[in-house]
Amino acid sequence: MTASKYEVFIKVAELGGLTRAAAALGCTQSNVSHIINALEDEFGFPLFTRGRGGAKLTPDGQRVLPAVRAVVASTERLAQTVASLRGLDSGLVRIGAFSSVAVHWLPGMIKAFTEDYPNIEIGLSNGDYHDVEQWLSDGSIDLGFVTLPCSSDCKCIPLLEDRLLLVVPKTHRLAGRTECPITELEGENFISLLENSDQDMRKVLLRAGVNANIRYVTKDDYAMIAMVENGLGVSIMPELLLRGRTAEVSVVPLESHPTRTIALAVPDVSAESPCASRFAEYVQKWVAEKWNA
Repeated sequence: MTASKYEVFIKVAELGGLTRAAAALGCTQSNVSHIINALEDEFGFPLFTRGRGGAKLTPDGQRVLPAVRAVVASTERLAQTVASLRGLDSGLVRIGAFSSVAVHWLPGMIKAFTEDYPNIEIGLSNGDYHDVEQWLSDGSIDLGFVTLPCSSDCKCIPLLEDRLLLVVPKTHRLAGRTECPITELEGENFISLLENSDQDMRKVLLRAGVNANIRYVTKDDYAMIAMVENGLGVSIMPELLLRGRTAEVSVVPLESHPTRTIALAVPDVSAESPCASRFAEYVQKWVAEKWNA
């Protein structure tokens, strides 16, 4: 069974449906169905339960998925190594990032990288902190932008100390302050990301002994800014996330000067990939030149 057929299995698992996988892969639904049936015959057990809502991994399918991912990743690394030895630069680098990095860093990084390596394909996955760490753990990505400490068992390269700032409506009592003690936030209504992703704000408040009255929760970083703008509460957000989006809110530095550490996580297997290693080098160089100069 070739790696391309394993890629079909992975795509169906990721998208939850044969039709959606066929559209993403640029082939017919019947072709995807044939490949999955052939895999199930070879393995000797069902990989998916199919219904009107799509295709869902069976328990056995869930167990083989990490091994299938490993086969595909190993095949890709082999192809990259062979291309490198032949003096060619081609392959795929799968990158996971949270919103602020995806918006403010990755476009510039990719532009610089592809100017030197136009034949290396970049695959992007955008999510929150929890998503990126999960993708690193299950092998869905080769490199991931994380904040430290990171729960994934990867080499983490620190890139930037990013300030955490108080964001309030323009009419708020704290708007316009040059600095705000965190203890003054006791009793405020907060707007937060999902609990497993909002490590920044919750850690800042916990260290200061402030009880977080979480009034609204969202998965979208930029929805938080819009909610603050409309007077629904306050929040604590990273400076990189707020870049270019503070016209309708007031941003106030916090007295204790908290930060988050943005890092690049490199799994052990990705360190062996010529393409992933090259991109990791570009990331460090780009941040040093653009942000740490």
